[in-house]
Amino acid sequence: MKIIITGGSGFIGQHLLKALAPHNELWVMSRTPAKTQHRLANQGIEVRGFSLEQLADLDGFDAVINLAGEPIADKRWSEKQKRKICHSRWHITETLSHWVAQCQQPPHTVLSASAIGIYGNSLDTVDEHTELSIDNRDFAQQVCQTWEYLAAPMQQHTRLAIVRIGLVLGDGGMLKKMVPAFKLGLGGKLASGKQGMSWIHIDDLVGLFIHLLNDKACDGLYNGTAPQPVSNQQFTDALAHSVKRPALLPAPAPLLKLALGEMSQLLLEGQYVRPTRALESNFQFQYPSLEQALSQLLEAKCKGTLSRA
Repeated sequence: MKIIITGGSGFIGQHLLKALAPHNELWVMSRTPAKTQHRLANQGIEVRGFSLEQLADLDGFDAVINLAGEPIADKRWSEKQKRKICHSRWHITETLSHWVAQCQQPPHTVLSASAIGIYGNSLDTVDEHTELSIDNRDFAQQVCQTWEYLAAPMQQHTRLAIVRIGLVLGDGGMLKKMVPAFKLGLGGKLASGKQGMSWIHIDDLVGLFIHLLNDKACDGLYNGTAPQPVSNQQFTDALAHSVKRPALLPAPAPLLKLALGEMSQLLLEGQYVRPTRALESNFQFQYPSLEQALSQLLEAKCKGTLSRA
């Protein structure tokens, strides 16, 4: 297939490119196309780079995978950073929607990312059928709801699947930051520890995207999470057990709020999310339990593969 990918240089994007590269023609949107193309080539991934401004001149693609977005947890949420988080998702998604509508030969499939933050903070289990609350929306909800709203018009012209991505465990992102502290015995639950952590192994998330890409019956909303969400306390205990260290240093809510400001919502609030529609579509998870996922990833780290990302 001839596929456009936005956000291809990110943590998820690079893994997805590696999986797709052997059998597909990949075009990666980037602010620095030549540099991105060269860097990926050094990793053995052959792509064609292009900029957002060049999109209007392109046509004849089979699929689009839209992963673009400024990392939401890398920096404190100043007003400037909030604008960057929003613009990086909304502008590209809206531009893609206009482009799909104008294509003489629209792609037959568009996969567009969202996030489980759209469900807000809840101790109840939710899935794709859960009715969303529009009252008292926090920043993450606002970002995701507009993100999905801007993607929705594409379903008039193509098969559209929106993937609400959870906490991705792999050779980058959250786990890479947490493991060193836990190995030093500095880990602990966050606040009450009751908040949900709906996680997914990076291999399963990549597998889900490929499954949705290839299964023509799949459209609409899909949760990119493992079948077994856990509480923050359970996640803390499992990670501590995996690295054979105690987790005795809880982080109280006031301290997190003082250190991180509004961004502390990402740690103090959470969701218990089930991937009901992925399971209904017969997608098979390689790592359905947290213990399986952590075992594989930490074994990979011991072999030297986790630390290279």
